[in-house]
This record gives sequence, structure tokens and C-alpha cells, in this order.
Amino acid sequence: MPEKRVAVASKVGLHARPAALVAKAAAAQPVAVQIAKAGGSPVAAGSVLNLMTLAAGYGDEVIISAEGEGAEAAIEAVAELVATDLDA
Repeated sequence: MPEKRVAVASKVGLHARPAALVAKAAAAQPVAVQIAKAGGSPVAAGSVLNLMTLAAGYGDEVIISAEGEGAEAAIEAVAELVATDLDA
């Protein structure tokens, strides 16, 4: 299963607005995207509540993964958002 590790760039972490934007992008992908805090269990990235339960803060490393046709593009799309300060 392809995966990518990125650091959370939003100052508030994956909370509120950043979580909503990441969840929207993940839900729009043709494959199910999962995200996990390093060392934690993966959750569905298309759910704001799941993202908030990760408690991923600014600078925390998360692992984004997906499986199936289009998985790598889906991972890149979600990873790009996580690695951007969405509160700027």
C-alpha cells in the first residue's frame, strides 16, 4: 500500500478548518484515503471527526495511505493540503 509521511503545517494542527478542508479533499478521491499519526492507528481521512481524534498538532508527522487505482494521486492531493498552513 503506497503511503507518504508529511508534517502538519497548520498552526492549529488538524483541527476545525484545516480538518474540514483535508476531509473534503480526501472524500473527493476515487479511493479511500487513510491517515495516521506516526505510531498510531489509521483513520478514514474523509471524516472531520476522525481527523480531529488524531490530535495531530503543528509539526506532528502523519502517514497518509490509500490502496487501489489512483491511490498515489489521492495520497499526493491530501498530503499537499496537510503540508500547507491552511490557516494562513
